[in-house]
This record gives sequence, structure tokens and C-alpha cells, in this order.
Amino acid sequence: MKLYRRIFTLLIALFLFASSVSIVHVFAMSNTAVDDAVKDTGQFLLETVKKPEVGSVGGEWAIIGLARSNYNVPRSYYDDYYKGVETYVKELKGNLHDKKYTEYSRLILALTAIGADPTHVAGYNLLTPLGDFDKTIWQGINGPIFALISLDSGNYNIPVNPTAKTQATRDMYIDEILSNQLPDGGFALSGVSADPDITGMALQALAKYQNYTKVKTATEKAINRLSKLQDNDGGYASWGAKTSESTVQVLTALCELGITIEDSRFIKNGHTIVDDLLSFYSKGQGFKHTSDGSGVTGMSTEQAFYGLVNVQRILANKSSLYRMNDVKQATSATPDDTNGLMNKHKDIQVMPVTDANKTFSDIANHTNKTAIESLASRGIINGMTDTEFSPNQTMTRAEFATIVTKSLGLPMQKQSNFHDVASTAWYADYVGTAYSYGIVSGTSETTFTPNNTITRQEAAVMIANAAKLTGMDTNLNTVETRDMLAQFGDYIQTAEWSRDALAFSYREGILSQDMLNIEPTTAVTRAEIAQMLYRLLSAAKLIKEAN
Repeated sequence: MKLYRRIFTLLIALFLFASSVSIVHVFAMSNTAVDDAVKDTGQFLLETVKKPEVGSVGGEWAIIGLARSNYNVPRSYYDDYYKGVETYVKELKGNLHDKKYTEYSRLILALTAIGADPTHVAGYNLLTPLGDFDKTIWQGINGPIFALISLDSGNYNIPVNPTAKTQATRDMYIDEILSNQLPDGGFALSGVSADPDITGMALQALAKYQNYTKVKTATEKAINRLSKLQDNDGGYASWGAKTSESTVQVLTALCELGITIEDSRFIKNGHTIVDDLLSFYSKGQGFKHTSDGSGVTGMSTEQAFYGLVNVQRILANKSSLYRMNDVKQATSATPDDTNGLMNKHKDIQVMPVTDANKTFSDIANHTNKTAIESLASRGIINGMTDTEFSPNQTMTRAEFATIVTKSLGLPMQKQSNFHDVASTAWYADYVGTAYSYGIVSGTSETTFTPNNTITRQEAAVMIANAAKLTGMDTNLNTVETRDMLAQFGDYIQTAEWSRDALAFSYREGILSQDMLNIEPTTAVTRAEIAQMLYRLLSAAKLIKEAN
């Protein structure tokens, strides 16, 4: 009897061992299949999407998948895409769409994936529209879903949107998504039955907020619903048709939530969700749209690709597709803190720190201390003595032309235009340089009046001219200029030639909107000018502070 028991125990052990070996083998085969499909589809995308452009097909989703994969993509591919994005945004003057704010979210995701800065694209902050709650949710649940996904991809703060009727917050977007949960636990664009695509997308947006009890509860209900909706092959159908895209959205949700593909809730008849997605794959041809054999489409291939890239990343213990905190700013065409904006003038140089500890005794508690020290450490601005800056003293036109020229690292040009600027004057070449690059103009055709103090409206014009050289978009239409300046009680006292520049300076935060009046003809102080120039250089990505 004991012998039989030992034999039985041995057989059970052997069976369990064999089963575990079989399971490991299946998962290993699955990993290999994913790797092979990612490699092959990556090549397919590069061959078929040779010049990605802004758009839901042949654009951002291809860029996101490739950038988050381990497939070797030439840097020029992303650089060329970014140049196209800048042109597109500039042509639209930053207004990508009046109603569909997912246009902003999709672009933010792609730019973040390639290491670009979505807060400054051709002079526009693409995050700002997402600060408008009402406009973001106008198109339905897709709006808040992708607003959250894009904002969280780079852990971006939601900018204050000055034109918004309701300023958005993350909690407001979370609540908006939760308010759309259906009685069956799922989500949909319309109707009363859960749609796997939208349910998957909603979970992707909520994945980061599982520490919220209400989000955790809603997530569990949605997961249970998705488990019940899964078919016997491990896939999903949307609107009566089984599609690879539906499977991808659920798969992406599982990856973002940290739920493994081996989770028993998502294995049907031995088939995982990845098994189902791979059934749409044809080597060298991408992924089919539907299970009935309809042809490969750009959308189905791009979505399947980034879905498998997400799986690949999770299996390699990397951050998920949308958790892009691992991305480094590496795109040469991208504005960054060392190179400036992509379309800056070729002669502009980033000024290095030459005296990191430079300070002055009379700015210890000054509001503009950071700006003054930053510029002084780069030799852009000097004190009135070695130890005193004289922050409240005014500045002459010649002094201002000098520090602006220094701040941009422009090569010196001789001065021969103004009769009142002697060639032997210490500022002569700086005035000549600023004039030749269009930063300053004379008070007449032959005079510069170098020793006159500079007024606020004059400073704004020179700053705006310098900003244009740095690659910033300084254009405003008549309505934008009027609306920006009308908030100030004395705006009608501004010179007409200065209004666009003043409006630009207020729009970009170079001048503060906290003041009640512009005081356009008031002489600005040395401290104020340092602050204006510091804000310009920061916006133009020409200053990188040490950590």
C-alpha cells in the first residue's frame, strides 16, 4: 500500500513538473512570437510610413509605437517628423481643432515619446488647450480619457488656460470619466452596453489613479466586464465585428494596469489576449483589421504594433507604453535646454556660465535676484561696480542693445548707421550688431540716441524682435493684440508701433499681467530688464540652470 502511494505521489510530481515545463515553454514561445512580430512590423512601418505626418494614421500612433519599441529607427526619422509638426502647428497658429481636443492629446503623446517638448512647438504650448475643461470634454468621453493619458505621459502640469470658462484639473477629468461608467461596468461612446475599445481606453487613463478608492472600484467593475466580453479565442468584438483594434485597447489597458497576460480572467480556452492579437498578423504585411480576413490597414497595424510593444516592454520590466518618464530629450530637431529652439537664427549661441557664484550685495532679497544672477553668471549683464548691481537704476538704449546682443551670443557687426554713435564708443559694435539683426531701430534714420533711458514699450519691441530671432512665434492678429492689452487701464496710451510687441510679451509671460497698468512710457529699471530678458531666454530654451 505504501509502495502504491509512493508511486502515485511520484506520478503526480512528474505530472506537475511536466505541466510547469509546458507552461514555461508556452510563455517563452509567446515572448518569441511577440519579439518577432514587433521586429517585422517595425520594419514594415518604416517602409510604409516613410514620411510620418500629423494624423491618426501614418502619424502619431506609428511614431509612438516606434519610439517606445526597441526597433532601431534613424534619428532623422523623428527629426523630420518634428519639423513637419512645427510647420503644421505654425500654419494653424496653434489652433489644431476647435472641437476635437484629442488632436492636442495625440500630438502631445507623440512628442513626449520622441523626447520633444510639447510646451513649446513653434512658439505654442500644446498643453494649454487641455486646461479648458468644457472644450476638452465636448467630443465625449474620448476627450478626458486622452487628456489624462497625454498629461500623465510626461507628468505635465495642466497650464492655466486664460480663455477657459472652466479651468480643468486632473480630478475633474477623472470624475468626468467615472460619471460615464455604465451599469454593466463598462464604458462606451454611446448606448447602454459596454464597448471593449472605449472601456479599454478608459482604464488606460485611470490606471495611474488606483490609489483613489472610487477609481479602484470602477476599475474592478470594468475589468470584470471585459473578462466577460472576451471571446473563446481571447479577443474582442466591437459593434458586432471582431477587430484587432478592440483587442489592442484591452491589451493596452491590462499592461497599463500591470495585469499580466497570464491572468486567469483573460485566458479563454487556453488562449490569451496576445494569442488573439497575433492571429491577425501576417509576416511582412502588418495586421488585419477584422477576423473575417479583411485586408491590412494602417490603423490596425499601427495599433497592433504599439500594443505588442507595450507587452514587450512589460515582459522586459520596463515602464509601460504611456509611462514615458524614461524618455530623454534626444531629438536634435527638438527645442531643449542646451540648443535653443529648432528654427532659431543660425548665428545665435547659448551663452555658457563663466562665473557660477556671481552675485551682488544689493540684490540679496530682491524679487529679481535669480534673473540678475543668472545673466551675470554668463557675462550678459554687469553690475555698476563689482559688488553692486543698482537694481532700481534705469538703463540706456545703448546698454539695453548691449545686453540683448550678448544674451544671444551674436557675432559683432560694425556700426555705421547712426551719426550719434561714435565708432570709438564702448557700445558702438553692440548697437551695430543689434541693428543689423533687426533687434533695434533708430529714433530717426540717422540717430539712435544711445544715452536716452529705455521705456517699457521700447524694451518690449526690442525683446519681441530678439524673440523672433530665437525661433519664437511672435505673431498676433489685431483681435489677439487688442484682447491682451484691453485688460490694462492705460492701454490706449501705448504707441501703435509697440502694441503687438507688448501683447506678445504679456502672452509669453515676459511681462507680468499682474499690474493694473502698462505704463508704456515709464523708464524700466535694470532689475526689470534683467527679468524680461531672463524670461525670454528661458522661453527660447537658451538658458539651462545647473541642478
